[in-house]
Amino acid sequence: MIKLIKGGLIFAAILFFSCGNAQDNGDKRPLVLIRTNFGDMKLVLYNETPKHRDNFLKLAKAGFYDSLLFHRVIRDFMIQGGDPDTRKALPGQKLGNGGPGYEIDNEINPILLHKKGALAAARQGDAINPLKKSSGSQFYIVQGLVFPYNNLQALEDEGNQKLSQRIMNQMASSKSDSLKFYQQTNNKGAFDRLVAKLQTAAMDSAKLKPFKLTDAQKQLYTTVGGTPHLDGNYTVFGELIEGFAVLDSIAAQHTGPNDRPVKDIRMVVRVISE
Repeated sequence: MIKLIKGGLIFAAILFFSCGNAQDNGDKRPLVLIRTNFGDMKLVLYNETPKHRDNFLKLAKAGFYDSLLFHRVIRDFMIQGGDPDTRKALPGQKLGNGGPGYEIDNEINPILLHKKGALAAARQGDAINPLKKSSGSQFYIVQGLVFPYNNLQALEDEGNQKLSQRIMNQMASSKSDSLKFYQQTNNKGAFDRLVAKLQTAAMDSAKLKPFKLTDAQKQLYTTVGGTPHLDGNYTVFGELIEGFAVLDSIAAQHTGPNDRPVKDIRMVVRVISE
């Protein structure tokens, strides 16, 4: 399943120019509209991420997203959609594996942050996707939280824990044959020793380049809010400029297994301008 790692005020469009993400240098930026039964959300796409921008426009113009579900919703985190399997999904059906049959090379940019309203591409996890390639169609819109300034150290600690875990997952994947062999032969001692060795190596590797919030991140996540632990791991390729109350309403919906809303939330995506 394509997932990202977890951890109404209506903001004026000025946020696009002043808080966090890409600055307008006079380039014309595409605008898209996502219609839902909770209202409309207007988003701008970044020219700094041309592969993701052009792909989203292509799919939107082709009607690819029309009647798809927001199939994964987590309050104070994000809302996710774009899986074509959701168009005719049965109640309770597990979703999140569908796509257009291709991935997109990552365009991760350190200045494009996961602030509230950020539009980003979902993807498979690092263990099977070390190049962090994006899903060809699945996307999420960040809701996130505003963090108190005195809690930033805890954020950095959490970021370092997640960094160590990602490295551990990669190392475990490279040793999967040995781990499976020890499990199959019931050699618990050898299994535990290898796991401990990998954990130590992962922590040592994480310490070489620890997760640390930049001044821009500190300013952004203590004012606008968002999900800082996703920065640098997923491609942000646009942002919400109208419809923050709609985002909050969708994120507040009751969900069942796999974070799927109990009542279906469908979308229609239209290109306003290119």
